[in-house]
Amino acid sequence: MSTPAPIIVTALLGRDDQAWLDRQRAAHFPRERNFLAAHLTMFHHLPPSLAEEVREQLTAAAREGTPEARIAGVISLGRGVAYRIDSWALEDLRAQLADRWAPVLTPQDAAPWRPHVTIQNKVEPETARALLTELSADFRPRALAITGYAASWYRGGPWESLSRHLCA
Repeated sequence: MSTPAPIIVTALLGRDDQAWLDRQRAAHFPRERNFLAAHLTMFHHLPPSLAEEVREQLTAAAREGTPEARIAGVISLGRGVAYRIDSWALEDLRAQLADRWAPVLTPQDAAPWRPHVTIQNKVEPETARALLTELSADFRPRALAITGYAASWYRGGPWESLSRHLCA
């Protein structure tokens, strides 16, 4: 096992949705910064001391079954664009985990959660506005398959897997 690092928790996306979002990201994310697959982050920076508990909680969450979710809209990130995700089940799970881990959450993770999948980031605002306009013009909500949860070590570059938990 590698040296512990902060933990990122994500919802795992279904194969077809993952491929579609990865294509969107490849088309619009700055190439020099695009070293991750598209992802739906639930927590950005949990302390490494929570590794075992994170695994336990994600295993329990996966046993509850597949949460319903949908890509509900296109949103501005200021210097980027993302797809907004609606899922009462994911929001409920994340709220329960945030309450459980409240004493150790960073300000970003303690703030209200805005579930989204980023497809463009760190571009000039006018570039982001143009993509927002383009994608919004013919956007239609669509179902999003969530197949489980993952925890990863974050070391500044590509993530290193800590655990994966597939829904029952």
